[in-house]
Amino acid sequence: MAHEHSHDDHSHGQEHHGHGHDHDHDYGSLDKRRVLVAAVLTAGFMVVEALGGLLTGSLALLADAGHMLTDSVSLGLAWYAFHLAERPATNRHTYGFGRVKTLVAYTNGLAIFVVGAWIVYEAWERFQQPSAVLGGPMLAVGVAGLAVNIAAFFVLHGGDRENLNMRGAILHVLGDLLGSVAAIAAALIILLTGWYPIDPILSALVAVMLFASAWRLTRDAGRVLLEGAPDVLDRDDIARDLEKSVPGVDNIHHVHVWSLDGKSNLATLHARIADQGDASRVTMLVKQRLASAHGITHVTVETECGPCADGHGNHDCGAAAKSAEHSHSHTKRHGVAGSKNA
Repeated sequence: MAHEHSHDDHSHGQEHHGHGHDHDHDYGSLDKRRVLVAAVLTAGFMVVEALGGLLTGSLALLADAGHMLTDSVSLGLAWYAFHLAERPATNRHTYGFGRVKTLVAYTNGLAIFVVGAWIVYEAWERFQQPSAVLGGPMLAVGVAGLAVNIAAFFVLHGGDRENLNMRGAILHVLGDLLGSVAAIAAALIILLTGWYPIDPILSALVAVMLFASAWRLTRDAGRVLLEGAPDVLDRDDIARDLEKSVPGVDNIHHVHVWSLDGKSNLATLHARIADQGDASRVTMLVKQRLASAHGITHVTVETECGPCADGHGNHDCGAAAKSAEHSHSHTKRHGVAGSKNA
């Protein structure tokens, strides 16, 4: 058994990772400001919409105001998550605080489910007992809300949409925007026909439309928090690719691939090699291949010349050796048999 890490290669990987981190830091600073602007716009108009809902009796406005209240808090948390992510790593938090953004994204997804469920419940109650709604004031508040939400949406839309935290923020504002559209549509129908049930019906429709997006956000954030492999990366395909592409590698095993925040991917693996003297070269080539072919720039490689360093995995990392030994034995027996036949 032998182990070797190439410190120079590891440092190179860290430098590469650090360069990418600086780029992400610049992007994060812009996203942080975008989220703060959206939070201020949302919180400011939320008060106006709540008052409008109470005065007009519109569930669509009240539902959207409740959604905007939750969104204001969620956008504030998203801003604070970007703020925390700028802190450097510590001895206790060696990867820094980037995953806080994922935690907030997960919380935002759950919050959308809760608010949506409340809107559906209130819509059902209101549908059972329709109440009068002042269509004119409702239309005015809805149009003003739409303008504010469009402004907030475009502020966030220019951000990094691969970032889960930004995706959560955009989803919240999109929900507000759809709520304003529903309020305007309901107001117009009420003014033209006097049919009040349209108010709760459109409110519930907007809530249901958001459930699918909220589920995707919660699912993706949950996978990151559980350190699952990103959708774009397949552990077994990566192992096969390295075994085929990197000279000197006999077997790749104990591969772990995960993401810090849904964007920055990391990996650890064991590589069994034929000649321990090539350990540094193999480590360098493995890291280069992972960076160029799979976009993984933070990698830890453990090289081995014999059985796997982790005893419980010997059956995995010894598979190739057993296969080679079996092939050699089969050839030898076949050769002996042939000799006897001769």
